[in-house]
Amino acid sequence: MDPLAKALDSHLDALLPDLEAIYKDLHSHPELSMQEVRTAQLAAEHLVRYGFEVTTGVGGTGVVGLLRNGAGPTVMLRADMDALPVVEATGLPYASTAKARNDDGVEVGVSHACGHDLHVTWLMGAARALSERRDLWKGTLLAVFQPGEEVARGAQSMLDDGLMDRFPRPDVILGQHVMVGAAGTMGHRSGTILSAGDSLKVQLFGRGSHGSQPQTAIDPVVMAASTVLRLQTIVSREIGPLDSAVLTIGSLQAGTKENIIPEDATLKLNIRTYDEGVREHILSAVKRICCAESAASNAPREPLFTPLNSYPMTVNDAAATVRVAQAFRAQFGAGAYETAPAAASEDFSLFGRAWKAPYVFWIVGGTDPEAYAKAKAEGQINRLPSNHSSRYAPVLHPTLKTGLQAMLTAAGAWLCEAEATGHA
Repeated sequence: MDPLAKALDSHLDALLPDLEAIYKDLHSHPELSMQEVRTAQLAAEHLVRYGFEVTTGVGGTGVVGLLRNGAGPTVMLRADMDALPVVEATGLPYASTAKARNDDGVEVGVSHACGHDLHVTWLMGAARALSERRDLWKGTLLAVFQPGEEVARGAQSMLDDGLMDRFPRPDVILGQHVMVGAAGTMGHRSGTILSAGDSLKVQLFGRGSHGSQPQTAIDPVVMAASTVLRLQTIVSREIGPLDSAVLTIGSLQAGTKENIIPEDATLKLNIRTYDEGVREHILSAVKRICCAESAASNAPREPLFTPLNSYPMTVNDAAATVRVAQAFRAQFGAGAYETAPAAASEDFSLFGRAWKAPYVFWIVGGTDPEAYAKAKAEGQINRLPSNHSSRYAPVLHPTLKTGLQAMLTAAGAWLCEAEATGHA
């Protein structure tokens, strides 16, 4: 077992009731991206309570806690805080009923359908545990509560707000995410662990008219339907079978009434790739196809392309990952395994890229182990509620303790080495 985690094991058990209460409170009070005012306040107050130097309002609602504990490495732990515009359907007694206005001013239901409430709770727990047992480690802890991950704005906004100038450069940056997988386990991987992600909006232009007189119109609904079908051929017909990519049209909006042919239609696309060449090809192909379908429909003008967000690939540092993986195996045994890359995207890596510091990101399972084993045996894992589903909610135990142990185990691979050797 990892020395830090072993020494903290009984201590963590004593923390769990408080952390469970924190988690349920956060789950019941989700906040949209870049609106995480209450969550940030709770995180800041928690850090102050346990002796951190605290800076708030970094990049909007970001919170940074600094805990200096003698000579040694600087370790950054990061958690994202934002929730999603999803109406929760989990049936939990502490389920969210929150509503908020999105960036377009539209009122939407809000829930922590991606598990960021658990991420915040883990980091709050790790901060408290390391503060209360400073006798076990040496170095500097940088606890970063980040806004706006879901819109790919939070990490960059913190960097743009002088994060690198205002705080010490980390020797390593560590982060984790709860996803579908047996609770009590975590997946690690050297190199690419998460895909790049690009989202864009495409507005297709037609000419409106009465539904009974299609000959007087240029129908953007038909144009959009043809475009959607043709876009699905990019991955199946233009990307090699040994390459991986996903192209999803998550939104198609047009018209207001059944007997009116509208003036335009809007598509919103999401693309995931693991190779820069594949990424560039798909983005180019999307524009080619949209323009070609518009021309085929005799559209009055070319489509309008608006980027929505862009995430780089998350590529774990090889040497740092070996260190984390060794610590995980010592702590969790067979519960720590090498995972395949996930078709999910994160802005976590922007911190490491900007600081030119090694970073490691890993996956913590949050599915009831029996339910996961049954689904796996029946070949039905894809039917389990997953991140961004209205029915997604990690099983609280043992996920709460496992993620906390994982964060402390990874941090201890640097902080406890300094304590053991007497130097950074």
